[in-house]
Amino acid sequence: MGVETPGSQSSLHRANLERVVRAVRIAGSLTQAEIARSTGLSAATVSNIVRELKDGGTVEVTPTSAGGRRARSVSLSGDAGIVVGVDFGHTHLRVAIGNLAHQVLAEEAEPLDVDASSAQGLDRAEQLVSRLITASGLSQDKVVGVGLGVPAPIDVETGTLGSTAILPGWAGTNPRDDLAQRLGVPVHVDNDANLGALGELVWGSGRGVADLAYIKVADGVGAGLVISGNIYRGPGGTAGEIGHITLDESGPVCRCGNRGCLETFTAARYVLPLLQSSHGADLTVERMVQLAREGDPGCRRVIGDVGRHIGSGVANLCNLINPSRMVLGGQLAEAGELVLGPIRESVARYAIPSAAHQLSVMPGALGGRAEVLGALALVLSEMGDSTLLDGALSAGAPALT
Repeated sequence: MGVETPGSQSSLHRANLERVVRAVRIAGSLTQAEIARSTGLSAATVSNIVRELKDGGTVEVTPTSAGGRRARSVSLSGDAGIVVGVDFGHTHLRVAIGNLAHQVLAEEAEPLDVDASSAQGLDRAEQLVSRLITASGLSQDKVVGVGLGVPAPIDVETGTLGSTAILPGWAGTNPRDDLAQRLGVPVHVDNDANLGALGELVWGSGRGVADLAYIKVADGVGAGLVISGNIYRGPGGTAGEIGHITLDESGPVCRCGNRGCLETFTAARYVLPLLQSSHGADLTVERMVQLAREGDPGCRRVIGDVGRHIGSGVANLCNLINPSRMVLGGQLAEAGELVLGPIRESVARYAIPSAAHQLSVMPGALGGRAEVLGALALVLSEMGDSTLLDGALSAGAPALT
């Protein structure tokens, strides 16, 4: 292979190959016409590149239809590599294995002791990843990257976790580097709300939307913000901390030190005690939602109040970033209109009318899987394409000259 120089025909061809592979990798599958539109390349150029990548084993082409007309769907080959998603929650560990064609090959969850240290949690993750890969008949050598989700603020530069009340034994650790050392592959880390947003964007209720807010209400409250199709993290990685919007300066003291944060009116640790005198100390969010759906007036009232408070926070997001969709994740989303209706009411009341009118509010489609699928999507969006292209070219596709 000759040396490529900037502006040479070979470097231009290489750049076009990368544009096509990246478009397909992020979308999962595209018709050739969709590839042309998303990359700006001509139909003839796309056709030639797809043929080259197919000959090299990088992509698969299958017949499909688009707008009632025959078309060809292009996706990355299932043999091109596998990606791993790892999601740590308050009391669970979930792992998923997928290929580069956006197919989930295996998935499993198991309980996790909230007091477990970072090392103990990563030991469990390493074991579960190995077990799933083996059970799927795959090889560890095919893993090209791992996405890791944790319920804590993360320094995007160093990968270090900030203070977390949800996994107290993890504060100050660097699970990204620790897991990468254990598995021997690149690891990309993000907080659970951002990964929930990515999961819903790629596989769920956010498909086809360029600007959305994913709100996760659990033991804490966070938001994953998608702007122009990309997760917005902010320079320090703390964008989306909607749980610490102040609703009442005289309200309960929040774990952040302020009073009356949104989290103190909506998170499970603050909401469930309101009902425990009548429903017992072992009441969970899942049970509260079930009782509300069965008509329990106390549970319905609390869920409605939570929805109105969430709506106040979402109204602020509408006024600031004007998303076109809000997706509610976590177990609370199972309450359906009992929580979504009050969210819409508050948005209509507090948001700028034009922003409120443009916003659609809906439950997440992925449930508890949103974060681990988002971890897969994180790898698919962050990984480079050089390895894929080099493999295609060395497999017999025309060499770059």
